[in-house]
Amino acid sequence: MKFKAYSGILIILVLMLSCIGAGCLSGSGQSSEENVEVQTITDGLGRKVTVPVGPERIVCQGPGALRYICYLGAQDAVVGVEDIELRKDENRRPYAIANPQFQNMPLIGEYRGNTDPEKIVTVDPDVIFWTYVQSANDADELQAKTGIPVVALNYGDLGVYRNDMYFSLHTMAEVMGKEERAEEVIKFFDMTIEDLESRTSDIPEDEKTSVYVGGIAYRGPHGFQSTEPSYPPFTLINAKNAATSLGTEHADVSKEAIIEWDPEIIFVDLSTYQTTPSAVDELETDPAYTSLTAVKSGEVYGILPYNWYTTNHGSVLAAAYYSGKVIYPERFQDIEPSDKADEIYTFLLGEPVYENLSSGFSAGFGQIELDQ
Repeated sequence: MKFKAYSGILIILVLMLSCIGAGCLSGSGQSSEENVEVQTITDGLGRKVTVPVGPERIVCQGPGALRYICYLGAQDAVVGVEDIELRKDENRRPYAIANPQFQNMPLIGEYRGNTDPEKIVTVDPDVIFWTYVQSANDADELQAKTGIPVVALNYGDLGVYRNDMYFSLHTMAEVMGKEERAEEVIKFFDMTIEDLESRTSDIPEDEKTSVYVGGIAYRGPHGFQSTEPSYPPFTLINAKNAATSLGTEHADVSKEAIIEWDPEIIFVDLSTYQTTPSAVDELETDPAYTSLTAVKSGEVYGILPYNWYTTNHGSVLAAAYYSGKVIYPERFQDIEPSDKADEIYTFLLGEPVYENLSSGFSAGFGQIELDQ
């Protein structure tokens, strides 16, 4: 009897020690190892991830993950950044302009999600947020290597993948305790998109001015033939995009096609100034372009890029209001583009960054005077 009693006690002790080592949860949702309250969330890949409630230390990897944290006003919890954030005074990403402290933070690895698990562990985050994850296995692998919860997210956009975007904002907000702010941000996007739509939805197609945007940034700067058939700022204002028929997210169109379209108004993505020749150089010197109606009439306008370390949603909205002012001036009489841009940036990021953003691309919204 004594042996059986002793064996029973020993078994109980072993089970208790095993539970402590595994970080078993009590009924209150607390870890018995560290007495940390936790919750289980579902991430963008459908993974169940257990995270601490109200984490005080986080890192973001992958395009746009840090941007969403800034939209939610949770940037004070960031303890390490990708190498792109360490570039001094680049002034090309609104969230980075509004948060210069990122330039002096510890490095967690290369941008585009090519981070270093060892560097991540060094900064000791409570949670890792990761956008553009290739697979659930990749997220599980990083979580296993670091011992830190990994929340995988689909970035989404303001168009057909808006639900993905909103799901990601909701998920991050749930982890960070920023649910109220997430609702404010989502409401802001919905109301702004509705306002843009309401200004232009009733314009008959045969009364619309044809437009083209060239020099679109796509993994770096490009020349005039780089465009987007579904250019978001045009889509939001129902503009008549000359390249729509190409039906792709990005396209390098032929000169012959641009000449055939002969758009009445041309926009140039200002990121093109970082390549030689730029789209502006081409419009000034290439005979194929100097004969275009828009070039001859002076209807050429610079537009700030929205695609810089994936989509800057605030810049999409700002560019939509600006292009709307150019294409449909009577529908946007109440809009001053630079002021509207700062209104958008201030809501999303807490700072009016338009002036610094314009300096980062050597110009802002406005007509381009071509030397001919």
